[in-house]
Amino acid sequence: MKSPAAALLLFLTAAFTAPAADVVIYGGTPGGIATAISAARQGRRVALVEYHRHIGGMTTSGLGKSDIENRAMIGGIFKEFITGVYDHYLTTYGPGHESTKLCNEGYYAEPSVAEKVFEAMLAKEPGITVLKGWRLKSTEVKDRRLTSIDILNRQDAAVRTLAAPVFVDATYEGDLYAAAGARFRLGRESRQEFDEPHAGVIYFDYQTHEFLPGSTGAADDRLPAYTYRLCLTKDTANAHPMTAPPPGYDRSAYLGYFDDLKAGRLAGPKVFKPGRGYNPAHFDTLVRALSVTDIPNQKTDVNINPRPLGFPFPEENKGYIEGDDATRQRIAAKHRSLTLGLLWFLQNDPEVPEAHRKIANELHLPKDEFTDNDGFPWQLYVREGRRLIGEYTLTQHDITGKGQQPKHHADSIAVGEFPIDSFPASKRQPGDTIVLEGYLGMLDYITRPYEIPYRIMIPETVDGLIVPVAASTTHVAFSSIRMEPTWMALGQAAGIAAHLAIQHKVPPRKVPVPEMQELLVRQGQVIRHVGR
Repeated sequence: MKSPAAALLLFLTAAFTAPAADVVIYGGTPGGIATAISAARQGRRVALVEYHRHIGGMTTSGLGKSDIENRAMIGGIFKEFITGVYDHYLTTYGPGHESTKLCNEGYYAEPSVAEKVFEAMLAKEPGITVLKGWRLKSTEVKDRRLTSIDILNRQDAAVRTLAAPVFVDATYEGDLYAAAGARFRLGRESRQEFDEPHAGVIYFDYQTHEFLPGSTGAADDRLPAYTYRLCLTKDTANAHPMTAPPPGYDRSAYLGYFDDLKAGRLAGPKVFKPGRGYNPAHFDTLVRALSVTDIPNQKTDVNINPRPLGFPFPEENKGYIEGDDATRQRIAAKHRSLTLGLLWFLQNDPEVPEAHRKIANELHLPKDEFTDNDGFPWQLYVREGRRLIGEYTLTQHDITGKGQQPKHHADSIAVGEFPIDSFPASKRQPGDTIVLEGYLGMLDYITRPYEIPYRIMIPETVDGLIVPVAASTTHVAFSSIRMEPTWMALGQAAGIAAHLAIQHKVPPRKVPVPEMQELLVRQGQVIRHVGR
């Protein structure tokens, strides 16, 4: 019979080491949400931890379009989200309403609607606990297995320990696996490392598809430019116009656009494709600095057009990924000011032609979006951060093939289909007259639907961890896989893998792949290219 002291010790040990959940997910991105739902539907207790006060990542923070070119290639939980969006507009407005038409069968949505749908999907799963406003403080790794994490509440600095058999890093930055000691890549590989034609330092003419002088293919530590993705309204009753420039405003940051206008770089594209932010009324005006797509309720999805040489965002993200929380907030604030500054410049600068200013003043921050953040998105568009070094590295050849069809993978758990697309990595250099360095603009002529192997989500050595977002790819391959629908498909697979790892009492790298694939297919996931 145990002594009272021994019994107390046993109780305390159990209380502080027993799993807080079966699966702990760090990152409430769409990939993280899909992971949570997938695991919870298998009966697993899930803790979903998010840095911001809102879930949904870019999908609920200004990205009004689900970036997908071939809708047949992604199903499962992503398709449930799309259906939820469409049902919202159909129920709220009816089938003939303009907003219902503009939701594009659920693929376009106002940020607040996307968040509402995600929240409803999570609420249907009683096994999911969502923790908003927490950031990673530390990790504990024993015998090369991640066993627990400490998270810190951003409001009151409270610390909480979460233990679990399986963890999932669903952040854009790859923060959890970096803290756990997994190896990763940061920056661009050289052309030689994986024999990728579009790797490294590159000048690539997006219209003629030609490599230009200056394309050395050298590796470097630069990342594609970050921006914010805006939701702007055309409804004057819902508009919240800017009354002053943002802090730190410097009009000189935008003067390069005048040269773009003069040189004809703000004209319309040679090939007009729907859904890519082409608005004929903006062609040959300074408003072409923005890519504007109509979404429901007189709102627009607004990207910053990366093709003008005056695009001011490259290199502004330097230090973000490896920076502490204060550094990241400072860099995010600089991007916010740069974004609002561009809008202010287009709407108010006296040197901007009056006709252009008039067009720009048709778009304003909305009163009913991001209501706790002055109508401005809360998530910085981190297009690429760390990339895991995993059991397999996805490369350009997996996506485009090498004189052949893209590779077949026996452990395929999803299909990618979005064209290789990377924002510029360098500001305008002397001699630049066509394109900014690093820009790879929608290479749909070489990208084909491709299978994504489970191994890209598994770190080389750290066990107990799955990575569906900042996964194991080269920079070029990441430029295709980095879309939220694809990440939701990978997240759904991560949730199933976590469940099977627990069920079979094996590390995630040892889960039975055929069983995982069978469950995914049963759930509507596409794991093979149907055109094969």
